[in-house]
Amino acid sequence: MFIQTESTPNPATLKFLPGQSVLEVGTADFPSVEAAAKSPLANRIFAVDGVTGVFFGLDFVTVTKGDAVEWDHIKPAILGAIMEHYQSGAPVIEGEQAASGHAEHDGEDGQIVDQIKELLDTRVRPAVAQDGGDITFHGFDRGVVYLHMQGACAGCPSSTLTLKMGIENLLRHYIPEVVEVRPVAA
Repeated sequence: MFIQTESTPNPATLKFLPGQSVLEVGTADFPSVEAAAKSPLANRIFAVDGVTGVFFGLDFVTVTKGDAVEWDHIKPAILGAIMEHYQSGAPVIEGEQAASGHAEHDGEDGQIVDQIKELLDTRVRPAVAQDGGDITFHGFDRGVVYLHMQGACAGCPSSTLTLKMGIENLLRHYIPEVVEVRPVAA
């Protein structure tokens, strides 16, 4: 098994490509060891000293490290943990896999929300997945779109620029009712 690695715009996060499927659908975010309770793969990665976050996409794993450790010191152990997991035959996530959810939104803004979700799914999410992250819709209220940033996008120095200059401009261009985009915590 050959696992490729790619840098991301976030220097604290590295993208690992195991060359096979990680998740069947959606994404999974593990911002802490406790959140990883149902994931044998995330638990193996969190066992490496210095790992502070794990995120799964369809064909990649992104790992976030603490400031006190260097990639040169922990990258081999992370590669080993991923390889051991795939050789073990254990599931990536035990039980029912929750696909990356979208908040439901009914009422008069329903059509606008549908347009926002469509643009996010077709234009934004594929681009941020290339960088090892994901952005999910959290809500829409009085012209403000609330998005949750995951994986490499969470805590990335350029995430504010991505939100304001990229996503906000895109949504405002196609949907005049959108006036601002703001991040939300998990």
